[in-house]
Amino acid sequence: MLSFNILILVATLYVCFLFAVAFMADRRARRGRLGWLRSPVVYTLSLSIYTTAWTFYGAVGSAVRNGLEFLAIYLGPTLVFVGWWWFLRKLVRIGRTHRITSIADLLSSRYGKSAFLAVIVTMLAVFASTPYIALQLQSVALSFSVFAEASGGEGGPSLNTTALWVAAGLALFTILFGTRTLDSNEQHHGVVTAIAVEAVVKLVALLTVGAFVVWGVASGPADILERIAAADISVKSASGSRWVTLMVLSAAAIVCLPRMFQVTVVENSDERHLATASWAFPLYLFLMSLFVLPIAVMGLAEMPAGSNPDLYVLTLPIFHDQEALAMLAFLGGFSSATSMVIVAAIALATMVSNHVVMPVWLYFSHTSVKLSGDVRNVLMVSRRISIAAILALGYGYFRFTGGSGALASIGLIAFTGVAQVLPALLGGLFWRGATRRGAVASLLAGAFLWAYTLFLPSFEGSWLMPLSVIEHGAFGLDYLRPRALFGAAESDPLVHALIWSLGVNALIFVTVSLLTFPAPLERTQGLQFVNVFQHSSGRGAPASMAVASDDLLILAQRIVGSETAVALFRAAAREQGKSGGMPDPTREFVERLERELAGTVGAATAHAMVGQLTGGATVSVEDLLAVAEETAQIMEHSVQLEAQSRELSRTARELQRANEKLTALSIQKDSFLSQISHELRTPMTSIRSFAEILRESDDLSPEQAKRYSSIILEESIRLTRLLDEILDLSVLESKQVVMKTESGNLSAIIDRAILAATVAATPDGKRPLLIERDQSAEDMSIVCDLDRLAQVFINLISNARKYCDAEEPALRIKASRDKTMTVVDFIDNGTGIAEQHRDIVFEKFSRLTDASAAGSAGLGLAISREIMRNLGGSIELLRSSSGVAFRVAFPTAQPSAANSL
Repeated sequence: MLSFNILILVATLYVCFLFAVAFMADRRARRGRLGWLRSPVVYTLSLSIYTTAWTFYGAVGSAVRNGLEFLAIYLGPTLVFVGWWWFLRKLVRIGRTHRITSIADLLSSRYGKSAFLAVIVTMLAVFASTPYIALQLQSVALSFSVFAEASGGEGGPSLNTTALWVAAGLALFTILFGTRTLDSNEQHHGVVTAIAVEAVVKLVALLTVGAFVVWGVASGPADILERIAAADISVKSASGSRWVTLMVLSAAAIVCLPRMFQVTVVENSDERHLATASWAFPLYLFLMSLFVLPIAVMGLAEMPAGSNPDLYVLTLPIFHDQEALAMLAFLGGFSSATSMVIVAAIALATMVSNHVVMPVWLYFSHTSVKLSGDVRNVLMVSRRISIAAILALGYGYFRFTGGSGALASIGLIAFTGVAQVLPALLGGLFWRGATRRGAVASLLAGAFLWAYTLFLPSFEGSWLMPLSVIEHGAFGLDYLRPRALFGAAESDPLVHALIWSLGVNALIFVTVSLLTFPAPLERTQGLQFVNVFQHSSGRGAPASMAVASDDLLILAQRIVGSETAVALFRAAAREQGKSGGMPDPTREFVERLERELAGTVGAATAHAMVGQLTGGATVSVEDLLAVAEETAQIMEHSVQLEAQSRELSRTARELQRANEKLTALSIQKDSFLSQISHELRTPMTSIRSFAEILRESDDLSPEQAKRYSSIILEESIRLTRLLDEILDLSVLESKQVVMKTESGNLSAIIDRAILAATVAATPDGKRPLLIERDQSAEDMSIVCDLDRLAQVFINLISNARKYCDAEEPALRIKASRDKTMTVVDFIDNGTGIAEQHRDIVFEKFSRLTDASAAGSAGLGLAISREIMRNLGGSIELLRSSSGVAFRVAFPTAQPSAANSL
């Protein structure tokens, strides 16, 4: 049997695979290669996030416990997509028109852009999703425990420990994956693609397990039908009220669950995809439910008494030693759980950061500077903390409830919570008279009743709701019992909770909306939401506003650019039936233009600027403050972009200089290798040639033999000198050289260097080098490796003699010292070194003249630099108005104990 460690490895690799899929999809989208990323197939598969671990594992358990009741969870979404897809189309149109990013954003925008309403919806969504997240943690923990028990793992991790690690891992993964960008309007192609892949994995897994059960365990479909008929599963039937309840809840979940709203509305790139999803998604649900009953009946028949029916999908393959199939089933359940948690955490964290954290932060930091950098940092940190807090809430719920409840029961608690949004949502989309006060009052009442009658009782007597309250009511009042409120005895707590919470919710919503009058902004938003197809399609003939189209075009060109503005105005003219010219400045067109401008300068700024032209808007103090805030953010963003641009330019220049330097060094290296080959070949060829002459010629005179022998000796010395230089540089660079510390006179060292450098013949066609020096200034004692220092001086004097291009070459030697350093400058009167060569003069193999003319391999200055480093000093090329100037500096006195480096 597969070990628990192998299971961990497979799960980790699978998560990495999903991350890679999402990363590649994001990269493809950033490159503009959307293609299949926006296909109806990917969109439909992304809707499969509805089928979480509840439906993957819990549907079988529900079939064992309640018969065909599990079908209601599939029928609700099916009815919505088949019969109410026009309702979904309206949601999608509103989302695209008003740039809606969450269900809290939608309700807030509909009811006068109420921030308080957005907070209520956000908090309700968080707490309602908590049981659902706990369900996923429980399902993954249970699946791990099944493998641990099957592999004989005594003392393996407990359910609580496994759930904790799963929650931590998913929190880390979601933080890394879901907080890479702060652009909430951006569609998450990577997330959607990963969900689509997981949809295929869990469908294939469930179908494979089902096929194995039907044809591998049973004797085929006929045998399965006989077993279903013989068992009592199919005859088990819930009451009609429970069926209606389940269908209402599952239908509401399609649009009210934050994760379902995210994939259905926000991630939709084309309304026509709904036409495909209207039949393809019900088909997907049908396939997911196809083998639920066969797995249930065979699990009852095959598995030992007391086995958890929620895990038959896993335990049946394990029971029959089908390790690969069990692993596939595990991945299917793992996909169902992780996809839900990741998307739900991202959606909820976005809602919390946008509608709770940011308003609070802006309120308490009103005296500080609110720039875009501050906002970005707060948003990023708040989203990451929110993700961790949401997973912590889910784990806390799992711990408090003991993780012992059936998976389906936990999921239904979450469904009932998010269904409280339904009255305000439906009223906002179809009733212009719906008001913000009605929505707020209904949501508060519904959320309270849901928590009191269903959510808190699910903790089963913990300190959050003691058992005494469940049995005897709050304050000992019998009519306040959570499961029999006001004496309404209902055997099914779910039906009881839904009737009270959603019934009171809808009643209060209608009543308060009728008793209150919507504010002007609520009326405007209500008209746009209810009649969204008219407003977005251009039907009707709204009166023109008192503004010239030319003025609007000029404004648009200044904000979005000439090309974009002209294209926008031409499209509007064509929609108004004009083949040419400017569009009429209708209210619809002006509102559309304002939304386009808001994408660049912000909503408040766009509203104020357009309002000034149309004369139809008064700029309030709040508008001006909003404009000022947006302007500050834009200016800060601009400053940051300029700083980044300057930094990038500086980096580019440095990279260019480095590249040029590397190119020059590469050329120098190639030249050096060529020169070394030539330098080595030339003396060796001479030595070989004259040696052969001496060996093979018997008639040579003594004078000829002596001359040929002298040539062989000279070439051998030349070859030895070249090899000595290379070896000397290697030793110096490796810091393996031993420095002899001795005292001496600087003037004597310079005398010695001049003599050694000028003994050689003066180059042809050049005058002798005139040396100017102040011997009195040179008369000072020094303590260092005198031979190595003389080697540096000899190299500098020799270079001046070879390369100084003055008519009368001269070299001035100037010595000075202070308390710490002795400095000797060597300055000639030539034309100097070109600027582009200054950075490479000390590099190995570097020669600025023809090698044959120089008579060296270009290692002198490189050796001199390493010598001075080993002496604790330096050699540098100074900037001089004329000629070449080198400065040699070394410590005035060496420590007596330091004799090596």
